[in-house]
Amino acid sequence: MKKLKSFLLAVIVTTTGVVHAQTQTGKPLLSLEAFAVKLNQSKNAQILDARSAEEFVQNHIKGAVNVDAKAADYQQRLDALSKDKPTFVYSIANGRSKVLSNELRAKGFTDVEELPGGLANWIGSGYPIISTTKKGVSLTKAQFTELTGSSQLVLVDFGSRYCGACKKLVPVLDSLKAKTGFTPKIISIEVYDNTALAKELKVNVLPTLVLYQNKKEVWKKQGFSSVAQVEAVVNQTKTGLASVK
Repeated sequence: MKKLKSFLLAVIVTTTGVVHAQTQTGKPLLSLEAFAVKLNQSKNAQILDARSAEEFVQNHIKGAVNVDAKAADYQQRLDALSKDKPTFVYSIANGRSKVLSNELRAKGFTDVEELPGGLANWIGSGYPIISTTKKGVSLTKAQFTELTGSSQLVLVDFGSRYCGACKKLVPVLDSLKAKTGFTPKIISIEVYDNTALAKELKVNVLPTLVLYQNKKEVWKKQGFSSVAQVEAVVNQTKTGLASVK
């Protein structure tokens, strides 16, 4: 009987632990506004940037420290953190930040919040960041507008060389460029080099495709798009049926 009670207790404890872990890892994200308010109001907040060191140097949220999973001192950096302080985690989207957030919760961190939509959403929504000298081409709004008028139809790809989802879109754009009947001019914008422009245009998801016709935005799509989807929109635009989405 004692063995049976011990076994049942072990099952209950184990099951409870699994449910708790699922609840923690599956915690719904705050809205961007709520995240910003909580971050601003939290004392002794730990802000963790889950991107690479190269990305962190270019731009980051004020007060953040870089915690790159690929760095040699990754575990040491985690061990140096307090499990009881409010901890805010972000990456360019919600890939690396989700992995880090789940790991922190599994380690016993009591208050972990993940930035919804990542740094791309933060920048595109107008929240401040610390920027350093950029290596790439930084466009003004006037220069960008001139680019959108460089052809009757211009397809602009807002992305980043650090964005995994953006890399999946590269073959799509290459295929479109190679198609003889595809008339729009394709322009790729590195958002890390153009944070001010992204903020002004409210580009808060990477990748984002925007189609311009005679400098006027006629279609906008966040996330991945297939060759067929882009071609369909272009064909609709040529017949005057496309609308902003």
